[in-house]
Amino acid sequence: MHITVVGTGYVGLVTGAALADFGLNVSCVDSDEQKIEALSSGRMPFYEIGLKELVNRNLANGRLTFSTDLEAAVRASLTVFIAVGTPDLPDGTPNLTQVDSVVAALAECMDDYKVVVTKSTVPVGTARRIQRLLTGKQRRPVEFVVVSNPEFLREGSAVEDFMRPNRVVIGAESDRAVAIVKDIYRPLYLNETPFVITSLETAELIKYACNAFLATKISFINEMANLCEKVGADVHHVARAMGLDKRIGPKFLHPGPGFGGSCFPKDLVALARTGRQLEAPQRLAEVVMEINRRQKERVFSRIKAELGGLERKRIGLLGLAFKPNTDDIREAPAIDICRRLLEAGARIQAYDPVAMPNSRKVLNDKNVVYCPDAYAAAAGVDALWIATEWNEFRNINLNRIKSVMQAPVLFDSRNVFDPEKVRALGFRYFGTGRPGPPH
Repeated sequence: MHITVVGTGYVGLVTGAALADFGLNVSCVDSDEQKIEALSSGRMPFYEIGLKELVNRNLANGRLTFSTDLEAAVRASLTVFIAVGTPDLPDGTPNLTQVDSVVAALAECMDDYKVVVTKSTVPVGTARRIQRLLTGKQRRPVEFVVVSNPEFLREGSAVEDFMRPNRVVIGAESDRAVAIVKDIYRPLYLNETPFVITSLETAELIKYACNAFLATKISFINEMANLCEKVGADVHHVARAMGLDKRIGPKFLHPGPGFGGSCFPKDLVALARTGRQLEAPQRLAEVVMEINRRQKERVFSRIKAELGGLERKRIGLLGLAFKPNTDDIREAPAIDICRRLLEAGARIQAYDPVAMPNSRKVLNDKNVVYCPDAYAAAAGVDALWIATEWNEFRNINLNRIKSVMQAPVLFDSRNVFDPEKVRALGFRYFGTGRPGPPH
């Protein structure tokens, strides 16, 4: 079977490479000629564990190709996956311009039966919209079916998530289309992956519901962390006890400076806006967004208060990506809080294993110095702040770190270290949701 994947961003590239690894012939199409040229040579546009190897393996065996020729790819394919970006508009509405552009182009070049699958995260009702657009823009009537097949990929483990998913959701109104999409995912049967076959609208809403719930868990444990600090409790013990309850589970109960990335913030805004439009307010989603905003403000305020102001203070920053194992800085708490620190007069010495090139593009400030390692970032600073829990930070030599700092003050937003051990080394240590230093 031949597959076309339109879009070579995060979702499209992982999808295309993984489907090729399933033994299918896949054409990944993008209008960006430079990106296509780079991908054809095995060069990745972003960092994702295992993706480069997956792409290069399937380039070498000939099952994966990259092209700007949408028409040729579509004519050769039974199934077309749409995996283009849907960024926020200023009012929070997902921008469907790229989706509409792809649909218009598909209508021009479809010559026989096609299954058009939406992978992009889109508002409820988009599949119906695509149906109308395709019907209205076809040169001549060609049979097609639109399927909603949302992705549930976590950055940093996207390849593993695609190969071993918790479930595959297929929204469709055609038994034939369902059979075709299930056949594409046939290798997952070996893993006994559950398939959820449902309506178009339900499939679209499932993605938003999942992300909203996971974001809620993060904001909940952050609220608990703030309370723990007030009463002298340890949020890690609270979270562990909660997670052992099988009704709750341990995932996403890790306190920190708030969530970020390309999904949770955008999807919460879109869900809340849809609810308001349809007079079914999503009040919980709106509160979760506000808690997340306040959590970032709380980190900034704590650093400012403990340092007695920020004017001309030097702060070492470890971690810029919104989470470890990715170079994605979209909506990253580190970037947002860093901007606040700079506005207040601080100077930043930053280090991240892979996200510094992206950060340079958005933190274009002479008061930010990018360092080759954690020790350089800590040299001469008034405080060190850990914003992203990269594993390499867990093993840094804290005695060496302390020896190069101007003052041994450590803000550990991700609770990377054991408070007692760090304080025993002579640091003033501030974690998230953990008892503060003795007065």
